[in-house]
Amino acid sequence: MKKVISNVVVVLSVCLLSAAAFAAEAGGEAVFKAKCASCHPNGGNIMKPTHTIKGISKPEKVIKKVRKGGGGMPAFDAKSISDADAKLLADYIITTFKK
Repeated sequence: MKKVISNVVVVLSVCLLSAAAFAAEAGGEAVFKAKCASCHPNGGNIMKPTHTIKGISKPEKVIKKVRKGGGGMPAFDAKSISDADAKLLADYIITTFKK
């Protein structure tokens, strides 16, 4: 009986971790589509084509740019994009637009 309970706990843990990872990816993608995709389609940059978002490897860099803006990009404060959503967005960009 202990082995069955142990197996159930392991399976449930894996399911919860998978669901959390999926929710994070979906959340980051949703933020990107709502706030970024119009200027950064497919990781590009319609204002400055040589300044894409492809190949960024540090979430801090994405979050800093999101908060400060610059170079034609607006700044997004915590009311526009929450800190949690900014982190999800950064993770999505890094994962999706690897060079």
